[in-house]
Amino acid sequence: MPRLTAAPAPRQAALVFIFITVALDILAIGVVIPVLPTLIAGFFDNAADGAVAFGWFVTVFAIAQFFASPILGALSDRYGRRPVILASNLGLGLDYILLALAQTLPLLFLARVISGITSASIATAYAYVADVTPPERRAASYGMLGAAFGLGFVIGPALGGVLGDIDPRLPFWVAAALSLANFVYGWLILPESHPPERRRPFAWASLNPLNGVLWLRRQSHVLGLATVAFLAGLSHIVYPTTFVLYATWRYGWDAATIGLTLAVVGVCSAIVQGGLVRRVVPKIGEWRALLLGLAGGVIAFVGYGSASTAVVFWAFIPISALMGFVNPSAQALMTARVDATEQGRLQGAVAGLSALAGLVGPWTFTHLYATGIDPALGWNLPGVAFYAAAAALAVALAVVMRLRRQAATV
Repeated sequence: MPRLTAAPAPRQAALVFIFITVALDILAIGVVIPVLPTLIAGFFDNAADGAVAFGWFVTVFAIAQFFASPILGALSDRYGRRPVILASNLGLGLDYILLALAQTLPLLFLARVISGITSASIATAYAYVADVTPPERRAASYGMLGAAFGLGFVIGPALGGVLGDIDPRLPFWVAAALSLANFVYGWLILPESHPPERRRPFAWASLNPLNGVLWLRRQSHVLGLATVAFLAGLSHIVYPTTFVLYATWRYGWDAATIGLTLAVVGVCSAIVQGGLVRRVVPKIGEWRALLLGLAGGVIAFVGYGSASTAVVFWAFIPISALMGFVNPSAQALMTARVDATEQGRLQGAVAGLSALAGLVGPWTFTHLYATGIDPALGWNLPGVAFYAAAAALAVALAVVMRLRRQAATV
């Protein structure tokens, strides 16, 4: 078991800043949903060509995160969390300006790569929380970061849609202003959480994104939990990749109904992660909370795939929100098993796994969905992608049950 070092008392202003940073990073993903496809399609005469190009834009964002996450994590272990977080905020703001000004497809593509790199600072934000929060309070703090995720996904698409109706470039200008303001705010108030005596030398080998995965393979005390985090992240990708297609095909929903449903999903998630996690986890413990979240996800995804009416689908939204217990609980369990000098490396490796899920998830779920509704095959299983997501969570549930039994015998 690695030696655990006591964490200093958290500064409320610093944790608020980290919350805002994560919310803005997720908003960076959400705000472009309503406007970026239209911008890209405008460069093509054929709508199909525009759709293919947009698919590459989605993929390259995940690739950039996959490569950048472990590098930023290692840099934060060597030079501290503050410079990495501030540099990412500054880069994100400048990238929004590039997106607003870009008049050619290559420039938009370049800007999307930069967005993936700068948004990868989320791993450093998680390491910051591990630095300043004692182990028994980390699940609650990670739950607040999860609420920031939900807030970003609720506000992002809604804000992007409203501003995009005025001008398709306006969402990027507003996001740039917010990110640069956040950089200035952080420059003034954000303290360094990782003191020099805890820092570790930077290894050039960390430039290989697969090193994070290889490092996790050698960390038997966190490998199982990291696998659970990967499977949970993979299953969640079914939302952004197939939900709109599924709801339109099966229920005939219009854009307004889809947007409202996504907002309800985000609000329920924020309630669980921002409110219930810090109250429930201390009472039942991280292991039980993790099992509760995974079981809720299995039930909800099976329900989504089987729901014959919109009302039935909506009924499973609060159950799916229980997945909000998964990441905070898994993070709390993992960080308690890693030395303070390697928190950034851990978060970079876990974020790399998340980005890897972002690479394989979209192709997997969209192809499953297409197979399920293909009349030539005659399956008539529009919910097959949700069933696959439920299966991934069921595997994660089995892994957690085994790990919990092992922990009880130690």
